[in-house]
Amino acid sequence: MQKRFLLLSCLLLCLFACKQTEQNVMCHDPKAAFAEFGKDAAFQDMHPSPEEKSFDLTGKMVRFAVAGQDSANAYLAKAPKKTNKYILLYHEWWGLNDYIKNEADYWAKTLNVHVLAVDLYDGKLAKNAEEAGKLMGECKPERANSIITASAVFAGKKADFRTMGWCFGGGWSLKAALLLKDKTKACVMYYGMPEENIDVLKTLASNVVFIHASKDRWINDEVVQKFETNMKTAGKGLQVYRYDADHAFANPSNPKYNEVAAKAARMVVNDYLKKY
Repeated sequence: MQKRFLLLSCLLLCLFACKQTEQNVMCHDPKAAFAEFGKDAAFQDMHPSPEEKSFDLTGKMVRFAVAGQDSANAYLAKAPKKTNKYILLYHEWWGLNDYIKNEADYWAKTLNVHVLAVDLYDGKLAKNAEEAGKLMGECKPERANSIITASAVFAGKKADFRTMGWCFGGGWSLKAALLLKDKTKACVMYYGMPEENIDVLKTLASNVVFIHASKDRWINDEVVQKFETNMKTAGKGLQVYRYDADHAFANPSNPKYNEVAAKAARMVVNDYLKKY
């Protein structure tokens, strides 16, 4: 009788744990978290539709082969002088829009690196938060991984990489750094969802700079502090810079843009990337 009771108790605990896992997948599974955020009305409300801005873009769109799949898109901003250095940029949940292309132009000129702004949405763009959440949820990790790997092949065998992204792209900046292993020299994450698996983090070849919006209710202090702990346990370098601002504060087309914090963060990123 006692054995039956213990067995039944264990089964009930397992069922309860599974139910809790389903309910809390957003908090405990970084791979699923942003897709879950996209369905959250409050998260959508934090992302007003981007204001239309015109940019004098100097780069160009390119296509490159993806092994066994459809080809992919990217925006290429070439360095003013010869170099094998690349920054791989990853867009916000809006897609590869003109704001991201302008960022590619800026960093190419500022740091004399080639910048490849990779399109993880295969040409699709969102005009509002509802569309953005849908596109983010439809982004398949397997396809995104293949695009990232193919973009490195497109850059050439002599290329080495720095990765950077914002929001949705902030998480992909870290994933790209992990995918590209020792070809990665630096990694910048603007308020992106970190990897939680310490064994995976141990494979990271570069250190990381994390730009944190302290008013962010999703990539919040708890998430960032856990990332700091995990990176320390993994024996990897992480510098977190905290700003009194909202999520997505660095995008000038965002109505919640914080110019003071954005400029300060840009200086930090500039100084960091100049070292590599």
